[in-house]
Amino acid sequence: MLGRCIILLLHIQDPASQRLTWNKPPKSVLVIKKIRDASLLQPFKELCMFLTEGKNMIVYVEKKVLEDPAISGDENFAAVTKKFCTFREDLDDISNRVDFIICLGGDGTLLYASSLFQESVPPVMAFHLGSLGFLTPFKFDMYQSQVNQIIEGNTAIVLRSRLKVRVLKENWEKKARVDEKGIILTNGDIESSRKAMQYQVLNEVVVDRGPSSYLSNVDLFLDGHLITTVQGDGVIVSTPTGSTAYAVAAGASMIHPNVPAIMITPICPHSLSFRPIVVPAGVELKIMLSRDARNTAWVSFDGRKRQEICHGDSITITTSCFPVPSICFRDPVNDWFESLAECLHWNVRKKQNYLSSEDEEF
Repeated sequence: MLGRCIILLLHIQDPASQRLTWNKPPKSVLVIKKIRDASLLQPFKELCMFLTEGKNMIVYVEKKVLEDPAISGDENFAAVTKKFCTFREDLDDISNRVDFIICLGGDGTLLYASSLFQESVPPVMAFHLGSLGFLTPFKFDMYQSQVNQIIEGNTAIVLRSRLKVRVLKENWEKKARVDEKGIILTNGDIESSRKAMQYQVLNEVVVDRGPSSYLSNVDLFLDGHLITTVQGDGVIVSTPTGSTAYAVAAGASMIHPNVPAIMITPICPHSLSFRPIVVPAGVELKIMLSRDARNTAWVSFDGRKRQEICHGDSITITTSCFPVPSICFRDPVNDWFESLAECLHWNVRKKQNYLSSEDEEF
Protein backbone atom coordinates (compact mmCIF):
# COMPACT_ATOMS: atom_id res chain seq x y z
CA MET A 1 0.00 0.00 0.00
CA LEU A 2 1.43 3.28 -1.05
CA GLY A 3 1.41 6.00 1.54
CA ARG A 4 -0.06 9.36 0.68
CA CYS A 5 2.28 12.23 0.09
CA ILE A 6 0.81 15.36 1.66
CA ILE A 7 2.26 18.64 0.50
CA LEU A 8 1.78 21.64 2.78
CA LEU A 9 2.12 25.00 1.14
CA LEU A 10 2.91 28.02 3.32
CA HIS A 11 1.69 31.27 1.87
CA ILE A 12 3.84 34.23 2.86
CA GLN A 13 2.03 37.53 2.53
CA ASP A 14 3.89 40.33 0.80
CA PRO A 15 4.22 43.20 3.32
CA ALA A 16 3.64 45.70 0.52
CA SER A 17 0.17 44.22 -0.08
CA GLN A 18 -1.21 45.75 3.12
CA ARG A 19 -3.17 48.81 2.01
CA LEU A 20 -5.29 51.44 3.74
CA THR A 21 -8.76 51.77 2.18
CA TRP A 22 -11.79 53.65 3.49
CA ASN A 23 -15.37 52.36 3.48
CA LYS A 24 -16.40 56.00 3.49
CA PRO A 25 -14.39 59.23 3.39
CA PRO A 26 -12.78 60.09 6.77
CA LYS A 27 -14.38 63.01 8.60
CA SER A 28 -12.39 63.32 11.83
CA VAL A 29 -8.70 63.44 12.64
CA LEU A 30 -6.68 63.53 15.86
CA VAL A 31 -3.66 65.86 15.71
CA ILE A 32 -0.99 65.08 18.28
CA LYS A 33 1.72 67.66 18.86
CA LYS A 34 4.76 67.42 21.08
CA ILE A 35 4.13 69.60 24.14
CA ARG A 36 6.32 72.64 24.83
CA ASP A 37 8.16 72.56 21.50
CA ALA A 38 8.20 76.01 19.95
CA SER A 39 9.47 74.70 16.60
CA LEU A 40 6.20 72.82 16.10
CA LEU A 41 3.86 75.78 16.61
CA GLN A 42 3.85 76.95 13.00
CA PRO A 43 3.49 73.46 11.45
CA PHE A 44 0.70 72.70 13.94
CA LYS A 45 -1.22 75.87 13.05
CA GLU A 46 -0.76 75.38 9.30
CA LEU A 47 -1.93 71.78 9.45
CA CYS A 48 -4.97 72.52 11.61
CA MET A 49 -6.06 75.40 9.38
CA PHE A 50 -5.72 73.17 6.33
CA LEU A 51 -7.76 70.38 7.95
CA THR A 52 -10.55 72.57 9.33
CA GLU A 53 -10.89 75.19 6.60
CA GLY A 54 -9.45 73.41 3.57
CA LYS A 55 -10.77 69.88 4.15
CA ASN A 56 -13.73 70.70 6.46
CA MET A 57 -12.71 67.98 8.92
CA ILE A 58 -13.44 67.59 12.63
CA VAL A 59 -10.11 68.05 14.42
CA TYR A 60 -9.46 66.56 17.86
CA VAL A 61 -6.67 68.12 19.93
CA GLU A 62 -5.55 67.38 23.47
CA LYS A 63 -6.65 70.09 25.89
CA LYS A 64 -3.16 70.68 27.31
CA VAL A 65 -1.87 71.48 23.80
CA LEU A 66 -4.23 74.44 23.58
CA GLU A 67 -3.13 75.67 27.02
CA ASP A 68 0.21 76.70 25.52
CA PRO A 69 0.31 80.54 25.72
CA ALA A 70 1.71 80.68 22.18
CA ILE A 71 -1.53 79.07 20.98
CA SER A 72 -4.11 80.40 23.42
CA GLY A 73 -2.74 83.93 23.04
CA ASP A 74 -2.78 83.93 19.24
CA GLU A 75 -5.86 85.95 18.25
CA ASN A 76 -5.44 85.09 14.57
CA PHE A 77 -5.64 81.38 15.43
CA ALA A 78 -8.55 81.72 17.86
CA ALA A 79 -11.20 81.21 15.18
CA VAL A 80 -9.64 77.86 14.32
CA THR A 81 -9.28 76.63 17.91
CA LYS A 82 -13.00 77.25 18.51
CA LYS A 83 -13.73 74.51 15.99
CA PHE A 84 -11.55 71.95 17.79
CA CYS A 85 -12.90 69.05 19.82
CA THR A 86 -10.73 68.66 22.91
CA PHE A 87 -10.01 65.72 25.21
CA ARG A 88 -7.90 64.85 28.25
CA GLU A 89 -5.64 61.84 28.59
CA ASP A 90 -6.99 59.04 30.86
CA LEU A 91 -10.31 60.92 31.26
CA ASP A 92 -11.99 61.12 27.85
CA ASP A 93 -12.52 58.18 25.51
CA ILE A 94 -12.12 59.14 21.85
CA SER A 95 -11.52 55.64 20.49
CA ASN A 96 -14.72 55.61 18.42
CA ARG A 97 -14.61 59.25 17.29
CA VAL A 98 -11.37 59.47 15.31
CA ASP A 99 -10.86 58.20 11.74
CA PHE A 100 -7.10 58.68 11.61
CA ILE A 101 -4.22 60.31 13.52
CA ILE A 102 -1.54 62.80 12.50
CA CYS A 103 1.56 63.07 14.70
CA LEU A 104 3.86 66.10 14.72
CA GLY A 105 7.13 65.41 16.50
CA GLY A 106 9.52 62.50 16.93
CA ASP A 107 9.13 58.81 17.63
CA GLY A 108 7.86 59.58 21.14
CA THR A 109 4.81 61.25 19.64
CA LEU A 110 3.81 58.01 17.93
CA LEU A 111 4.38 56.07 21.17
CA TYR A 112 2.14 58.54 22.97
CA ALA A 113 -0.55 58.18 20.31
CA SER A 114 -0.48 54.42 20.82
CA SER A 115 -0.93 54.80 24.59
CA LEU A 116 -4.16 56.75 24.08
CA PHE A 117 -5.89 53.72 22.57
CA GLN A 118 -6.17 50.56 24.64
CA GLU A 119 -8.04 48.69 21.90
CA SER A 120 -8.34 49.48 18.17
CA VAL A 121 -6.01 52.23 16.96
CA PRO A 122 -6.86 54.46 13.97
CA PRO A 123 -4.30 54.65 11.16
CA VAL A 124 -1.37 56.90 12.10
CA MET A 125 0.42 59.34 9.81
CA ALA A 126 3.65 60.52 11.47
CA PHE A 127 5.61 63.60 10.36
CA HIS A 128 9.33 63.76 11.12
CA LEU A 129 9.66 66.91 13.23
CA GLY A 130 11.68 65.48 16.11
CA SER A 131 15.24 64.30 16.73
CA LEU A 132 15.51 60.67 15.55
CA GLY A 133 12.48 59.99 13.36
CA PHE A 134 12.80 56.22 12.89
CA LEU A 135 9.01 55.78 13.06
CA THR A 136 8.10 59.05 11.32
CA PRO A 137 8.59 58.68 7.55
CA PHE A 138 6.80 61.83 6.31
CA LYS A 139 8.46 65.21 5.70
CA PHE A 140 6.28 68.23 6.49
CA ASP A 141 7.16 70.38 3.49
CA MET A 142 4.72 68.39 1.30
CA TYR A 143 2.04 67.86 3.96
CA GLN A 144 -0.97 69.00 1.92
CA SER A 145 -0.52 66.57 -0.96
CA GLN A 146 0.41 63.77 1.45
CA VAL A 147 -2.64 64.32 3.66
CA ASN A 148 -4.84 64.44 0.55
CA GLN A 149 -3.43 61.10 -0.51
CA ILE A 150 -4.27 59.57 2.88
CA ILE A 151 -7.83 60.92 2.76
CA GLU A 152 -8.27 59.43 -0.72
CA GLY A 153 -7.02 56.07 0.58
CA ASN A 154 -5.17 53.18 -1.05
CA THR A 155 -1.86 53.84 0.68
CA ALA A 156 0.56 51.28 2.10
CA ILE A 157 0.47 50.56 5.83
CA VAL A 158 2.47 48.44 8.24
CA LEU A 159 0.69 46.81 11.19
CA ARG A 160 3.01 47.37 14.14
CA SER A 161 2.28 44.74 16.77
CA ARG A 162 1.86 45.78 20.39
CA LEU A 163 2.30 43.94 23.67
CA LYS A 164 -0.60 43.43 26.04
CA VAL A 165 0.88 43.74 29.52
CA ARG A 166 -0.91 42.82 32.74
CA VAL A 167 0.70 43.81 36.02
CA LEU A 168 -0.64 42.00 39.07
CA LYS A 169 0.45 43.61 42.34
CA GLU A 170 0.19 41.93 45.71
CA ASN A 171 -0.85 44.53 48.31
CA TRP A 172 -0.02 43.44 51.83
CA GLU A 173 -1.88 45.29 54.57
CA LYS A 174 -2.14 44.84 58.30
CA LYS A 175 -5.59 44.23 59.70
CA ALA A 176 -6.05 46.50 62.69
CA ARG A 177 -7.29 44.87 65.92
CA VAL A 178 -9.15 46.76 68.63
CA ASP A 179 -8.73 45.84 72.31
CA GLU A 180 -11.40 45.97 75.05
CA LYS A 181 -10.78 49.68 75.69
CA GLY A 182 -11.22 50.60 72.03
CA ILE A 183 -7.52 51.14 71.40
CA ILE A 184 -6.42 50.21 67.86
CA LEU A 185 -3.58 47.71 67.82
CA THR A 186 -1.21 47.90 64.83
CA ASN A 187 0.31 44.42 65.12
CA GLY A 188 -2.70 42.65 63.68
CA ASP A 189 -2.92 39.90 61.10
CA ILE A 190 -1.66 40.54 57.59
CA GLU A 191 -4.00 40.16 54.63
CA SER A 192 -3.30 40.54 50.94
CA SER A 193 -5.30 41.97 48.07
CA ARG A 194 -4.49 41.90 44.38
CA LYS A 195 -4.47 44.95 42.13
CA ALA A 196 -4.38 44.42 38.37
CA MET A 197 -3.36 47.00 35.73
CA GLN A 198 -3.22 46.57 31.96
CA TYR A 199 -1.21 48.40 29.30
CA GLN A 200 -0.77 48.36 25.53
CA VAL A 201 2.91 48.74 24.64
CA LEU A 202 4.31 49.56 21.20
CA ASN A 203 8.08 49.48 21.85
CA GLU A 204 9.11 47.62 24.95
CA VAL A 205 8.60 46.59 28.55
CA VAL A 206 11.74 47.26 30.60
CA VAL A 207 12.36 45.59 33.97
CA ASP A 208 15.44 46.97 35.72
CA ARG A 209 17.11 47.16 39.14
CA GLY A 210 16.08 50.77 39.71
CA PRO A 211 18.14 52.76 42.23
CA SER A 212 19.55 49.65 43.93
CA SER A 213 23.25 48.81 43.61
CA TYR A 214 22.48 45.05 43.66
CA LEU A 215 21.97 42.93 40.58
CA SER A 216 18.42 42.55 39.36
CA ASN A 217 17.25 38.99 39.97
CA VAL A 218 14.02 38.09 38.14
CA ASP A 219 12.55 34.81 36.93
CA LEU A 220 11.35 34.56 33.33
CA PHE A 221 8.57 32.12 32.47
CA LEU A 222 7.38 31.14 28.97
CA ASP A 223 3.94 29.51 28.74
CA GLY A 224 4.15 28.63 32.42
CA HIS A 225 7.65 27.10 32.34
CA LEU A 226 10.66 28.74 33.98
CA ILE A 227 13.19 29.27 31.18
CA THR A 228 15.83 31.35 32.96
CA THR A 229 16.64 33.73 35.77
CA VAL A 230 17.91 37.14 34.70
CA GLN A 231 20.82 38.37 36.82
CA GLY A 232 22.07 41.73 35.67
CA ASP A 233 20.77 45.27 35.25
CA GLY A 234 17.46 43.98 33.92
CA VAL A 235 15.63 42.64 30.87
CA ILE A 236 13.85 44.15 27.85
CA VAL A 237 10.80 42.52 26.27
CA SER A 238 10.15 44.23 22.97
CA THR A 239 8.12 44.13 19.80
CA PRO A 240 9.79 44.12 16.38
CA THR A 241 9.10 47.88 16.28
CA GLY A 242 10.94 48.21 19.61
CA SER A 243 13.87 46.15 18.36
CA THR A 244 15.45 49.34 16.96
CA ALA A 245 15.03 51.23 20.25
CA TYR A 246 16.45 50.26 23.67
CA ALA A 247 16.87 46.62 22.60
CA VAL A 248 19.37 47.35 19.81
CA ALA A 249 21.38 49.50 22.25
CA ALA A 250 21.56 46.44 24.51
CA GLY A 251 22.89 44.23 21.71
CA ALA A 252 19.74 42.77 20.13
CA SER A 253 19.10 42.21 16.45
CA MET A 254 16.84 44.52 14.45
CA ILE A 255 13.61 42.88 13.28
CA HIS A 256 11.24 44.16 10.60
CA PRO A 257 7.84 45.13 12.09
CA ASN A 258 6.04 42.63 9.82
CA VAL A 259 7.77 39.69 11.56
CA PRO A 260 5.46 38.15 14.22
CA ALA A 261 7.80 37.86 17.20
CA ILE A 262 8.68 38.96 20.72
CA MET A 263 12.27 39.80 21.65
CA ILE A 264 13.88 39.11 25.02
CA THR A 265 17.08 41.07 25.60
CA PRO A 266 19.08 41.10 28.85
CA ILE A 267 20.54 44.39 30.06
CA CYS A 268 24.19 43.95 31.09
CA PRO A 269 23.75 40.31 32.20
CA HIS A 270 26.33 38.90 34.62
CA SER A 271 26.94 36.02 32.25
CA LEU A 272 29.06 35.67 29.11
CA SER A 273 26.54 33.30 27.48
CA PHE A 274 23.25 35.16 27.94
CA ARG A 275 22.40 36.31 24.43
CA PRO A 276 19.19 38.02 23.23
CA ILE A 277 16.54 35.62 21.91
CA VAL A 278 13.46 35.85 19.70
CA VAL A 279 10.31 33.86 20.58
CA PRO A 280 7.06 33.36 18.65
CA ALA A 281 4.43 36.09 18.92
CA GLY A 282 1.86 33.66 20.35
CA VAL A 283 3.63 32.80 23.61
CA GLU A 284 2.84 34.15 27.07
CA LEU A 285 5.74 35.55 29.07
CA LYS A 286 5.69 36.10 32.81
CA ILE A 287 8.26 37.99 34.89
CA MET A 288 8.51 37.80 38.69
CA LEU A 289 11.08 38.65 41.31
CA SER A 290 13.16 35.62 42.23
CA ARG A 291 12.57 34.27 45.70
CA ASP A 292 16.14 35.08 46.76
CA ALA A 293 16.27 38.53 45.08
CA ARG A 294 18.08 41.05 47.31
CA ASN A 295 16.05 44.02 46.13
CA THR A 296 12.88 44.97 44.30
CA ALA A 297 12.72 45.72 40.57
CA TRP A 298 11.17 48.52 38.54
CA VAL A 299 9.16 48.31 35.33
CA SER A 300 8.24 50.86 32.65
CA PHE A 301 6.12 50.67 29.50
CA ASP A 302 7.41 52.59 26.47
CA GLY A 303 9.33 54.70 28.99
CA ARG A 304 6.20 55.68 30.95
CA LYS A 305 4.10 54.55 33.94
CA ARG A 306 7.24 53.51 35.85
CA GLN A 307 6.47 51.52 39.02
CA GLU A 308 8.09 49.24 41.57
CA ILE A 309 7.77 45.45 41.43
CA CYS A 310 7.92 43.61 44.76
CA HIS A 311 7.84 39.97 45.84
CA GLY A 312 4.54 38.38 44.84
CA ASP A 313 3.97 40.82 41.95
CA SER A 314 3.91 39.52 38.39
CA ILE A 315 4.13 40.94 34.85
CA THR A 316 2.36 38.94 32.14
CA ILE A 317 3.16 39.79 28.51
CA THR A 318 1.45 38.58 25.33
CA THR A 319 1.07 39.92 21.81
CA SER A 320 -1.88 42.28 21.65
CA CYS A 321 -4.83 41.81 19.29
CA PHE A 322 -4.72 45.56 18.58
CA PRO A 323 -1.73 46.61 16.43
CA VAL A 324 -0.91 50.17 15.37
CA PRO A 325 -1.63 50.71 11.64
CA SER A 326 1.26 52.97 10.65
CA ILE A 327 0.91 54.68 7.26
CA CYS A 328 3.97 54.26 5.03
CA PHE A 329 5.63 56.90 2.90
CA ARG A 330 6.44 54.32 0.21
CA ASP A 331 6.02 50.76 1.51
CA PRO A 332 6.94 48.81 4.68
CA VAL A 333 10.22 47.41 3.34
CA ASN A 334 11.66 50.53 1.72
CA ASP A 335 10.62 52.77 4.64
CA TRP A 336 12.32 50.45 7.15
CA PHE A 337 15.64 50.22 5.32
CA GLU A 338 15.67 53.98 4.71
CA SER A 339 15.17 54.52 8.45
CA LEU A 340 18.03 52.11 9.22
CA ALA A 341 20.31 54.03 6.88
CA GLU A 342 19.29 57.58 7.77
CA CYS A 343 18.68 57.29 11.52
CA LEU A 344 21.01 54.51 12.68
CA HIS A 345 23.58 54.70 9.85
CA TRP A 346 23.34 50.94 9.41
CA ASN A 347 26.41 49.39 7.76
CA VAL A 348 28.03 52.74 7.04
CA ARG A 349 31.65 52.14 6.11
CA LYS A 350 34.22 53.64 3.78
CA LYS A 351 34.28 51.43 0.68
CA GLN A 352 37.30 49.32 -0.06
CA ASN A 353 39.34 50.52 -3.06
CA TYR A 354 39.23 48.58 -6.30
CA LEU A 355 42.18 46.25 -6.77
CA SER A 356 43.62 46.25 -10.31
CA SER A 357 45.36 43.27 -11.89
CA GLU A 358 48.73 45.04 -11.48
CA ASP A 359 48.12 45.50 -7.77
CA GLU A 360 47.34 41.81 -7.37
CA GLU A 361 50.88 40.92 -8.33
CA PHE A 362 52.12 42.60 -5.18
